[in-house]
Amino acid sequence: MQESGLPAQKVSHNVQENKMGVMPLNRLLIGMAGPMIVSQLLLALYNIVDSVFVARLCEDALTAVSLAYPIQVLILAIGVGTGVGVNAMLSRCLGAKDRQGADSAARNGIFLAACSYVVFLLVGLFFSRGFYTVQTDNPVIVGYGYDYLSVICIASFGTFGQMIYERLLQSTGKTGLSMVTQGVGAIVNIILDPILIFGLLGCPRMEVRGAALATVIGQCVSAVLAVYFCYRKNPEVDCRMRGFRPDGRTLGRICRVGVPAIFMQAISSIMNFGMNQVLLAFTSTATAVFGIYFKAQAIIFQPVFGITNAMAPIVAYNYGAGKRRRIYGVMKLAWLYAAVLMLIGTVLFETAPGFILSLFSASESMLAIGIPALRIIGAHFVPAAFCIVTISTISALGKSVYSLIISFCRQLLVLLPAGYLLGRIGGLHAVWWSYIVAECASVLTSAICLRRVNRTLICTIPDRS
Repeated sequence: MQESGLPAQKVSHNVQENKMGVMPLNRLLIGMAGPMIVSQLLLALYNIVDSVFVARLCEDALTAVSLAYPIQVLILAIGVGTGVGVNAMLSRCLGAKDRQGADSAARNGIFLAACSYVVFLLVGLFFSRGFYTVQTDNPVIVGYGYDYLSVICIASFGTFGQMIYERLLQSTGKTGLSMVTQGVGAIVNIILDPILIFGLLGCPRMEVRGAALATVIGQCVSAVLAVYFCYRKNPEVDCRMRGFRPDGRTLGRICRVGVPAIFMQAISSIMNFGMNQVLLAFTSTATAVFGIYFKAQAIIFQPVFGITNAMAPIVAYNYGAGKRRRIYGVMKLAWLYAAVLMLIGTVLFETAPGFILSLFSASESMLAIGIPALRIIGAHFVPAAFCIVTISTISALGKSVYSLIISFCRQLLVLLPAGYLLGRIGGLHAVWWSYIVAECASVLTSAICLRRVNRTLICTIPDRS
């Protein structure tokens, strides 16, 4: 089947069928998701280790790193969104045996990643301090925040390089190589964190700036490895940039999927910034707790994202190949595995919130706020599994506008207003219930959007499996 909007393709009959179109689905999904889950857990560990060491400096340092999170989410939003657009187009082209279209998607995706870096270079140079001064007048938090955020933004070329080249590996099913790149980068970061933060082994004590340097060095190492693997171990895609000229049609196709995905991720950045302001009205300790929640929940959510990152190219490939039953099959498996992982997360948050907070050197006041907060928020994990898998499926099918609608309704239309209103009515403790309210709205919106996409798109595929 040729998707509307894709150019006419010359089908090369000597191109071997990719495993995403023929391997049994459960084995395929587990085989691809396994390395991605490990990769995502290492990515979560990246952020957690930073905060664990920074928390040992003082609570203001932890708050400064927590307040930087919206910008870090925005960097990830643009990198991941671009990758989603490239991944969807590249996998569909491979499924339709369009090698030229796949190569063009890869090269133009690399070009977009480079352009994105330039934007955050300017943010790091000129806007890092101002980002903090509009949120707090605490000079200690502002100083720590500037030290951290300026380094993260100025050296974000490692982040963008890592994300785009890893997506190229994932698009062709080489998730094991992607795991290696993230694993090596995470290990480098973990080793360097205490050395640079506390000045061990003869290095100067850099405190929060050291945490940022450890992070970007790890990302740069991952990027170098990902580039090497793409050029030497990924023959299905030619990403050499010699003689490259941006192609407007290819950029347009990537952006049609990628821009809504970017906005969908960026919504999280806006929500995080807004929720920080709601919590700062009570106490900066609540903001630190909010930051700890995001670090801790990543241990649960990142493996789920590993499942959906593995599922997305399978869905896109089989859409391009016209294999409807395989799309339904992998969706059901992804929902099942995601729900199990989220149930584990709920149990962990309900039974051990004090232990989680103690990892971040929580004070008595932080424990008093954080223990009930984690227990309340943890209740929304299982229904969130349905929404995450649905959003990823819809994006892989090129309908990212629906994914954007789901995220917008959940985080901006419901979560932020609910957090503000509940805080005004019931105080700080009531703010955390906004997550439960928002997830109920998200499940309803996801179900409506999925039903429409199924009726108008998936059901129309003439199944060739």
